[in-house]
Amino acid sequence: MVREYAKYLGIALVLTGIVGIVLGDQSLGGLLNIDIVEDIIHIGSGALLAYVGFRGSTDLARTVVGGTGVVYLLVGLIGFVAPNLFGLLPHGYSIADNLLHLALGVAGIVIAWFVGRDRRVTA
Repeated sequence: MVREYAKYLGIALVLTGIVGIVLGDQSLGGLLNIDIVEDIIHIGSGALLAYVGFRGSTDLARTVVGGTGVVYLLVGLIGFVAPNLFGLLPHGYSIADNLLHLALGVAGIVIAWFVGRDRRVTA
């Protein structure tokens, strides 16, 4: 399951980054903000996730999905305190951006660390 998650999230992030570059620095439907820095990060993290989803081992996929989950969770939390991520994003994050990052973070952590693990207990 972790590799499937990595595949689909990776593809979605790469496409999001490409759409963001095509649209330029503007708001996506008035809900989500798009900045070139974020687009590049989406393409890079999406490519990494897609790679481990399609070509990596399950252990590598679990590590990458868990790591990106932690990063997205932190970005979501920091976005509430410093919406422009300390000057990195000219337009800053909206509440929808923060909630989306929090959801991706929690999903990544849960899928990487809790779903599909061997739960055998030896006595």
